[in-house]
Amino acid sequence: MANRRVAVVGMSGAFPTCKDITEFSDKLFNNQSLIRTWDETLAYGKQIRSTVAGYITEAEMDLDVAWGPAGTNYPEAFIDKLGRIPVGNLATADISSIWGMLGSLDVIKMAGWSEDMVRSEHTGVVMGSGASSNLILRTAWHNFFVNGVKTRYSGGHTVDRAMSYREAANVSTLIRSKGVCETITSACATGLGNIGYAYRLIKFGLQDRVIAGGMEATSLESFIGFDGMMILSRGFSPEESSRPFDMKRNGFVCSFGAGVVALEEYEQAKARGANILAVIDEYFNNSDGDGDMFYPSFDGQRRLWKGVMAGSTGKPDVVKVHGTSTFMGDPVELLSVVDALGEDGYHISAPKSQFGHMLGGAGSVEFITALLMLKEQKVLPCLNCENLNPELEPFQTKPDWEGPMKPLAAYRDLLPQKSFAKPINSIVCLNYGFGGTNSAIKISKHV
Repeated sequence: MANRRVAVVGMSGAFPTCKDITEFSDKLFNNQSLIRTWDETLAYGKQIRSTVAGYITEAEMDLDVAWGPAGTNYPEAFIDKLGRIPVGNLATADISSIWGMLGSLDVIKMAGWSEDMVRSEHTGVVMGSGASSNLILRTAWHNFFVNGVKTRYSGGHTVDRAMSYREAANVSTLIRSKGVCETITSACATGLGNIGYAYRLIKFGLQDRVIAGGMEATSLESFIGFDGMMILSRGFSPEESSRPFDMKRNGFVCSFGAGVVALEEYEQAKARGANILAVIDEYFNNSDGDGDMFYPSFDGQRRLWKGVMAGSTGKPDVVKVHGTSTFMGDPVELLSVVDALGEDGYHISAPKSQFGHMLGGAGSVEFITALLMLKEQKVLPCLNCENLNPELEPFQTKPDWEGPMKPLAAYRDLLPQKSFAKPINSIVCLNYGFGGTNSAIKISKHV
């Protein structure tokens, strides 16, 4: 079986308050928050507890909406005001699919892939989101079941605009690739899971190139679902709302966005003089196996670390954590990092502190932040991480606890609150999802 190296040769996406990846990078390394008050939540008053998000409007992506018949409130189609995507492809797309298509066009250009390379049996597409197309389904169903209108008034594309693998399908149709076209959906590990699967396709010789990533379209339905679970941040200013590991954290910021990358077999990329952004050293994923849908598993994360570091010598320079700002997720994750790597010799970056939790897009957008850290040789911060718990966590006092026996405050120096420069040669990225799914990927600087 082939065991080939894999290079990253392109990156792009859709990011809150940013027109492109350059602005995204500039804001992140200048310690800025991309989180703001979401006006759409304010219209519902006390029905919604949280009111902040990292969201993207159609106008910010240079898109417009063609609405259906009066009274139906149905987005019949989206209009690309810059003419980047043909009208026919827009007809079958929802917002996340459009983000995927725009990102794919960008990474193809950055990678320097020719039309023949793209339209090849050796080029695949692996991307997806954590949810369905809520906006499309909400209005289509409401029009039929509540308003009593005929099915045709919701258009002829409800199925293809809302199917589970719509992003991959729309991208493959747009670029006319002939290789693998699939979606890996694994809750908040979706973005990294798609990239990891694409890595394996290339590593084991099944594809030479893959466009991969994850996204989550701006959606009030997703937001209110998590708000109903009472796990969203509230009571802080927008820029202070996401605060991984901080004692005052009270939930995550539900956000939206997309991350798309181009992966290529290393020797082919090197031979044609591609700009190699990073090399993927290893990808590993597993399940907790403890029968709990939500509670994080120290054992599961310990096994994840063992898998992703197999064959590695030394520590990564940076760990890009999942870091959601949830009550239980944060301490278990930090202690699992310390358990694997010790108490010094690396730093921890928590990008969700700057733009919130992008759900199905989290892993891929945060993978891009790791690529940016390699490029800039700077560590991104953990904003709002002001005070860590000086006492042991309750689970650390139980007889069956086998992890570190110091409080989180002992690891204060691992969590910078501002970006800073340091030599970075390798980064481990971590993402977790409901159902006990865990993903980790290790990347290195190309030399």
